Amino acid sequence: MSSNDIQTPLRKSPPANLKFKAMVALAIAIGVVAWGLTSRMKDKTALENVKQEQAIPTVSVVQPALRQDAQVLTLPGNLQAYYSATVYARVNGYLKHWLVDIGDKVKAGQQMADIETPELDQQLKQSEANLDTAIANVKLTEITSARWQNLLTSDSVSQQEADEKKGDFEAKQALVAAAKADVERLRALESFKRITAPFDGVVTERKTDIGALINAGHDAGHELFTVADVHKLRLYVDVPQNYANQIHMGMKAQFDVPEHPGQTFTAVLSNNSRSVNESSGTVLIQLDVDNADRKLMPGGYGSVHFDLPRDTQSVQIPASALKFQKNGLTVATLTSDNRVAYRTIQISRDLGATVEIATGLSVNDRIIDNPPDFLEEGDKVNVGGQPETRSTGENK
Repeated sequence: MSSNDIQTPLRKSPPANLKFKAMVALAIAIGVVAWGLTSRMKDKTALENVKQEQAIPTVSVVQPALRQDAQVLTLPGNLQAYYSATVYARVNGYLKHWLVDIGDKVKAGQQMADIETPELDQQLKQSEANLDTAIANVKLTEITSARWQNLLTSDSVSQQEADEKKGDFEAKQALVAAAKADVERLRALESFKRITAPFDGVVTERKTDIGALINAGHDAGHELFTVADVHKLRLYVDVPQNYANQIHMGMKAQFDVPEHPGQTFTAVLSNNSRSVNESSGTVLIQLDVDNADRKLMPGGYGSVHFDLPRDTQSVQIPASALKFQKNGLTVATLTSDNRVAYRTIQISRDLGATVEIATGLSVNDRIIDNPPDFLEEGDKVNVGGQPETRSTGENK
């Protein structure tokens, strides 16, 4: 045995199972760390997703609706007598007496009042006297002219003198004609002492009384009576310009008046002004109303209902969906991926809780009801529930 073998101690290698255990422990530690990191990443991602979901607003969605029934346009109307005349005096004087009062029915030509005209009476007497004088003068000149014509045949007078007598006779005839015309003029004025009804109707105003001073004419005096023909009435309605083309001649309308609650009356459109009033933006139309039973009164007002054909191009949405922006009136619609897209619209009718849209929308659009102010173009939103279709009833 060598000395080297004696001096070097024997070295033992570690057992194999110890290495294996160390490797397993290391793997477990690495797994625990990896699991912890992964769990934290998942929690962080989930938290971010929750934050993002909470940041996306949830909105209520409605869809435009088409009217299935006819549109009813309701407008105020004013009733007027078919004929109405204000009666003035044509002669000066004093009212002797009146024979009719407000509410009385009168016939055409019926006497309504008498006027005392002392000055006119004297003028007529003077004119008649002038006529008598002119007639006497013309008779004298006629005899004189005939005599001078006979003397002319015997050359007792000259032709000049005979012609002068004949000319004087013709002048006196002209004076008679003038005197007759003056008498007829004054007699015509005398007939106006009787105030008569211009047509069949009802006395709606009396603005005079016994002993009142009467001045002739419109400018100098004031009206005495007002007579209205109410067997038929005219109903005037101001129609907004955007409905003017839907109102046509001969169409019927229903209306009601406050003094007959629960009753409706029929009117037929007879005239259209074909002109837009600049101050109101409306077109004046006239409807005729049969009033043979005298139920309706001129000067009254009523609510007129027109049945208009449904506009297949327009849709209705709740007024709460409207939003005013710098570019005008808009609504917030949703794209297929639930992003906000604003559309500019034009309203054709404001019905209160709902509005009728002329352009900019279709029945397939999804509209945000009560859109929040912070919503901007392209924002992502969540839809709460199913889109609601707002049905529309009859407009009043």
